[in-house]
Amino acid sequence: MFLCINNSCRSQMAEGIAKTLKGDEYEVFSAGMEPTHVNPRAIEVLKEIGIDISSQYSKLIENHLLNSMDIVVTLCGEAEEACPVTPPHIKREHWPLPDPARATGTEEEIMDKFREVRNKIIELVKEKL
Repeated sequence: MFLCINNSCRSQMAEGIAKTLKGDEYEVFSAGMEPTHVNPRAIEVLKEIGIDISSQYSKLIENHLLNSMDIVVTLCGEAEEACPVTPPHIKREHWPLPDPARATGTEEEIMDKFREVRNKIIELVKEKL
């Protein structure tokens, strides 16, 4: 399970990427403490590499589902601090990635930030899962 505060960018991208790259090994989920919506730019940058997350939606973390996970990955400092306590059998990872939704500049500069985070998630999924 990938966790972020809003479950709108990083955790949604991680869910889509992990399903694509590791879906035969893991059942992949994402959730947030304060879910909002899936950021359209996250959908767009994954579409660029052939991954469709347009049907994904922002979800509130459910403790019973969280407690059944083998691995929980937090993707921002706030999620790591606010993440509920998990049983000792759950492996915890923290991948502190910048929030691309907070990027400023031209549309191309903002999209480049989304691409940077997307590419880092791909790297981490391949390396750590």
